[in-house]
Amino acid sequence: MRNTFDSQLTELNNDIIRMGAMCETAISLAVKALQTGDLALAESVNAAERDIDHMERDIEGLCMRLFLRQQPVARDLRTISAALKMITDMERIGDQAADIAGLVRYCDLAAAGDECRRDISDMAEAAVKMVIGSVDAFVHLDNAAEKMAEKIISEDDTVDRLFIKIKGDIIRLAAKDPAQGETVFDIVMIAKYLERIADHAVNIAEWVIFSVTGQRQ
Repeated sequence: MRNTFDSQLTELNNDIIRMGAMCETAISLAVKALQTGDLALAESVNAAERDIDHMERDIEGLCMRLFLRQQPVARDLRTISAALKMITDMERIGDQAADIAGLVRYCDLAAAGDECRRDISDMAEAAVKMVIGSVDAFVHLDNAAEKMAEKIISEDDTVDRLFIKIKGDIIRLAAKDPAQGETVFDIVMIAKYLERIADHAVNIAEWVIFSVTGQRQ
């Protein structure tokens, strides 16, 4: 019985890894489409988002089977419960990547200047790093997992600083050239989506800590 349970836990870990990789792909494609204006690339994010939705349902089904058939207790119960919470955050990350891609048709990122383009790119890179790091912490779930998760939580400050900087730069752009109002709005929305993605990565990291300690921050 335990061998079957351990095998299914390994399957759960592998599925979480795949879903995390899908989130990374969706964010990266969305930002690349934004930077290049590639509408076909932007459309591919919708397909990636649908794959993430399917994976969420598959993992939910696996977790339900583990609950009903294996009746886990203690840390195993926390691990499966945390996985269910994490995939909700990852599904929302996919949604926000699709939201960014949806703005490609309308947003002229070049009009905001090279510095803003770099900041958006840096913000996306930091958010992706947080998502992958939080998933990695869950999969390992060893003595180092808590420290790994805490490091991810601290990295949210980098994304928040970039968000504040982008808002300030965009406000100055709007003051200088009121005709850029629509571009300003779009870029603020893109930065906000990236900030939310980082917040979801923090949520995932906090569920990792719960898995290890039984305490939710």
